[in-house]
Amino acid sequence: MKYIVTAMLCVVGTHVALKPYQCDAAEDLPDAPVKNLILPGETFLLEESAAFVLWPPEELRREPQPWIMYAPTLPGYPDEHEKWMHEQFLAAGVAVAGIDAGEAYGSPRGQQWMSALYHELTERRGFAKKICLLGRSRGGLWVSSWAIAHPDKVAGIAGIYPVFDLRSYPGLDRAASAFELSAQELDAQLSRHNPIQKAEVLAQNRIPVYIIHGDDDKVVPLEANSAALANIYTRGKAADVFKLEVVAGQGHNFWEGFFKCKGLIEFGNESARDGCK
Repeated sequence: MKYIVTAMLCVVGTHVALKPYQCDAAEDLPDAPVKNLILPGETFLLEESAAFVLWPPEELRREPQPWIMYAPTLPGYPDEHEKWMHEQFLAAGVAVAGIDAGEAYGSPRGQQWMSALYHELTERRGFAKKICLLGRSRGGLWVSSWAIAHPDKVAGIAGIYPVFDLRSYPGLDRAASAFELSAQELDAQLSRHNPIQKAEVLAQNRIPVYIIHGDDDKVVPLEANSAALANIYTRGKAADVFKLEVVAGQGHNFWEGFFKCKGLIEFGNESARDGCK
């Protein structure tokens, strides 16, 4: 397992300010939600939820289109802190897409929305059948749960201080309603619903992972989440496809190094392109 502790992991680049652009692809659906995008793309209504695609420049698009599925796609995400990172994906010809599943926390219903987006893009729009997943914070619950259920469709998983254990965040009391269970019922069924307790599937399928996480994260503790997943990969003899960048002294914050991590960006681009093979 590649496990690196560093005090500074950002790549310094020029921030290119692009005017936000909105193109509503669902013109025949007047009630389609308007989602403000940080980069050129389109939004559309899918299963009554706001979905989006950030598009690479026309000359860099291809078929099948390599892409990253991003989470959590709540109304404010992706946000301005991530803009430079997503620009790098688009500049490499990789699209970024997501769907607003609300506070789904990796629940079966949330996974259904992600699957709806996957099928829309792969079956109707010529996107690659294998994808890179990118989870920021609680988005880690989304992407890891979906990957565990669909390992054959995943080329890689990237994470920015991601959550993998429901018990650490948001806690069972808060998460239970997303699973349509009481906290007690969710606790009794954790082995079915908690990604970290099922993550052996990821190691067994040797799904590559790249994570950046601060060692002073009080919201999403490193040891219970990213480090725990790293240990699962080590036990599963898949440490060679797992890289965890631990940032000394950083917590759950907007430090730009989380969003200008050269290794994570390169991993996302390479994984998305690998999905086209």
